[in-house]
Amino acid sequence: MESRARNEIDPLFDELDRVLKIPEVGAELAERGINVSLAMTLADGVRAYLNGSKEQAVADLGTAVDEIAARLSRKSGSPPS
Repeated sequence: MESRARNEIDPLFDELDRVLKIPEVGAELAERGINVSLAMTLADGVRAYLNGSKEQAVADLGTAVDEIAARLSRKSGSPPS
């Protein structure tokens, strides 16, 4: 990634990470059924992709998607597809 793009994008993800770590934000998201750790993993995956680290992006995004699907499946009582 060109340094200009990285200089613009990385601070945004740093700020998102900081905001997601605020206890009040985490509590509000949890009330809506959103897991902050999974949200952070998704953000890490998008950041990795934008930085050209496609293997890391696949690992992070895949992990998060698999976990979200598993949680949905347990909640609905049906096996994941």
